[in-house]
Formats: sequence, structure tokens, C-alpha cells
Amino acid sequence: MRFLRQSLAVAAKDLRSELRSKEALNASLAFALVILLLFSFAFDPTAETTREISGGLLWLVFAFAGTLMLNRSFARELPNDCLDALVASPVPASALFLGKALANLVLLLAVELVSLPVFGVFYNVRWLPHLLPLLGVLVLATWGLAVIGTMFSALTVNLRLRELMLPVLVYPMIIPALMAAMQLTTVLLAGEPVTGDNWLWVRLLVAFDLIFTALALALVETVLLG
Repeated sequence: MRFLRQSLAVAAKDLRSELRSKEALNASLAFALVILLLFSFAFDPTAETTREISGGLLWLVFAFAGTLMLNRSFARELPNDCLDALVASPVPASALFLGKALANLVLLLAVELVSLPVFGVFYNVRWLPHLLPLLGVLVLATWGLAVIGTMFSALTVNLRLRELMLPVLVYPMIIPALMAAMQLTTVLLAGEPVTGDNWLWVRLLVAFDLIFTALALALVETVLLG
């Protein structure tokens, strides 16, 4: 219970900090909307091919925009040696990591939920009929992205080229979750339920989240303390 309270306190601190400045949130949201607009000029919204690749387009936008958000996860603690103070505090490194991952999850989901209606308008895609399953896919895939991104944000926080290194490290690791999310999102945006072989992708997402969350919680102390 104490571990959970500490994690939630870290998450609340990060959310308050981001909502005051809105630096990463505005940058990530603006990037997502601009990329969706540019893609809409490249693909015919009425074409069947566009509908078939709609899940892939959507998650590419989420992945690119997400790294802008995740890069700030630990970087916002650098001024005034706040990161050193957090590491030296009684809060365990795993609780610190979990709190930051939860904050990133909330911020990423906020960007995605704003982008989703825009995507529906630009690409003539109906997403409301399967809203609940789509939200489930969003949460599962975004948690995987948040966990991987938060871990590598901690790993690269002291690098001068962290803005470049973070995407290079995150994208190869997140490929299984992105593949599953793209497949499931394409099925749901086509108006079909998740049945049969598509449940394999759901199990892949759940397994990915569990495995990498456990690994991150186990290794984050080594990453932060060296």
C-alpha cells in the first residue's frame, strides 16, 4: 500500500508539473495533429486501401508523438538537481519509475483521445461503434510504450543527444506492441469485432506489458544508481 501511495504521489507531481508548463503536452499534440493532416493529403480518405492501413497510420502517429512526451519524463527533473534529490529520497526507485510511467500513460492517452476524433474526420473512419474495445487496445499498447519510453528516458537523461537517442532505443523495442496495436485497431476501425485469431494479438499485448513492466521494475534501480 505504501509503495502504491508513493507511486501515485510521483505521478501526481509529474502531472501537475506538466499541466503547469504544458511544454511536452502541447508539442506532442501539435505534432500528432500536423502529421495526421499531412497524411490525409497523401491518402484518399474514401479509398479502401486507406481503411486497410488506418490502424498503422494511427499508431505511427502515436509512436512519433509519444517520444516527444516521454523524453521529458526524467529531463524535467534535471534543473536544480531535482533528479538527484528524488533518487536520494526514501522513495524506492521502482516506485519512482512506476509513478512516472503512470503519469506518462495519462498524458499519452490524453493526446491519443484528442487525436482520435481528428483522425476519424480526416480519414472518414467510424470509430465510435467499437469505442470500448478500441479504448482497451489504446490502454494496453500505450502502457507498453510508456513503460519502455520511461525506462529509456531514465537511461538517456544525462546524454546531450537524448532527444535523438530515445527514439532510436524505443522504436525497436516497441515493435511487437505496435504490430499488435496496429492489427487490432485496423480490425476495430473496419467495424469488425475482435474474434478468432485476432485474440492472439490481445494476448501478445498483455504479455508484452507484463514482461516489460516486471523487467523495468527490477532494473530501474540499476539504471538510476548505476
